[in-house]
Amino acid sequence: CLGSGLSREPRSRAVEQVHLRCTEGSLEWMYPARALRVVLEPNLASAQHTTVCIKPASDFQGASIYVERAGQLHLVVGEARGARPRHVSCFSAHRPQRVALFLQASPQRDISRRTASFQYELLSNQSAAGPDFKKMALAEAMCRPCDNVELLMAICSSDFVVKGSIRNVSHDAENHMSQVDVGVQKVYRQKNRIFQQDEGSGEWRGPIRTLLQCKVKKGGGDFLFTGNEHFGEAWLGCAPRFKDFMLVYQAARERGANPCEFELN
Repeated sequence: CLGSGLSREPRSRAVEQVHLRCTEGSLEWMYPARALRVVLEPNLASAQHTTVCIKPASDFQGASIYVERAGQLHLVVGEARGARPRHVSCFSAHRPQRVALFLQASPQRDISRRTASFQYELLSNQSAAGPDFKKMALAEAMCRPCDNVELLMAICSSDFVVKGSIRNVSHDAENHMSQVDVGVQKVYRQKNRIFQQDEGSGEWRGPIRTLLQCKVKKGGGDFLFTGNEHFGEAWLGCAPRFKDFMLVYQAARERGANPCEFELN
């Protein structure tokens, strides 16, 4: 959704309202003026989205974001905090089918360009575990090995499934995250182009994020990396050693217990 405060009548006190019908998307409000009410109302009657996550753009300026609850406004993203491009705010949705955000423009003396831009995701209670992003990530990175059932489901339903090895692990203590740089041997599936081929070396590589508390370390051998994407970033789910995965999958296939077919060659 793209809009501008300059399109409004200068003396109008009306609050403009927009409806966003997708479970994930973005909004860009240029030259913020007065206020904007954003209603997240996905066209999925059966979906139970219980958590909303918002990631402000790195150049977020000119407004603050509030969530409406029982007629009250609660601050989610203040303009001063908007400069933190990695900061993701999550909160529970009291009404799963309809979430209202209120953008209040900050006072300004001139007409210099400011843009209040953010991405949003509506998450079901199966992919989010609480009111903040650390807990949302915890649903993907549980810091424990997946059991066989979870692993077999992961290869069917994850946003990405790749075979590869750990090239490097870096840690970001401020944002409580770790990044695993993966050298990829085979991409079985990926939602977006997170894993790409390096033009110089020809090697396929890509970054995967996980929680700092998972204490991921560089290790040898091949792994099967699975997980989901949030705001264009890959978050680690199940990641068994590839040889262990093969044993689990082949045994399940012989029993007819594999929930989906997986390309072995």
